[in-house]
Parts: sequence; structure tokens; C-alpha cells
Amino acid sequence: MTKDGLPKELVCMVNNMYMGKKQFPVEFADKMYYGCCEMCVKTIKNESQVREALDPVTGKKVDKSSAFIALKKGSTNGDVEYFESEQNYKKYLAQTL
Repeated sequence: MTKDGLPKELVCMVNNMYMGKKQFPVEFADKMYYGCCEMCVKTIKNESQVREALDPVTGKKVDKSSAFIALKKGSTNGDVEYFESEQNYKKYLAQTL
């Protein structure tokens, strides 16, 4: 993980999974999203709710293209969470499971 969280291009933003390799870039409304397959690419372009997530700390909607992305606590298969900021991620880490 970098200081900016997980590299966005290694995350499928439809399945919300860290894939560990570069995903298909999907430009939409001058923002960059990533999907693991052609179906995910179409989903990103056509379904606005897929481009957003809820910050688990604040409950606010965040755009996945600009979010701080990190592995979900306790995940063993690459599930990710999206945060409004690195500060929120640190608060998340401080919370108990």
C-alpha cells in the first residue's frame, strides 16, 4: 500500500476487490475508474451507484475514483473499503473489529 492507499489501478471498482494486477481503465466524466473485465467496464459506464461507495467511518458517499482505498479489516480475499481521506482510514484501523 502506498501513502495514497492501494493503487487504484489494481482494484476492480465493481467487485470492490484488490486484484493485484492492473485492471481495465474506464474514463467517465473526466475521472478514472477500473474494472476487471468488459462486463465491469460496461457497468462502470452505465450504473452511477457503482462509481460511489460509503466511507465506513463517516457514512458519507465517496467517489471511488478519488477515494483512499484500503483492504477491509479481516479480509482474506482482497475485499476493499473506500475512504474520504487517509485520516478516516486511520480512524477505521483504530476501531475494533
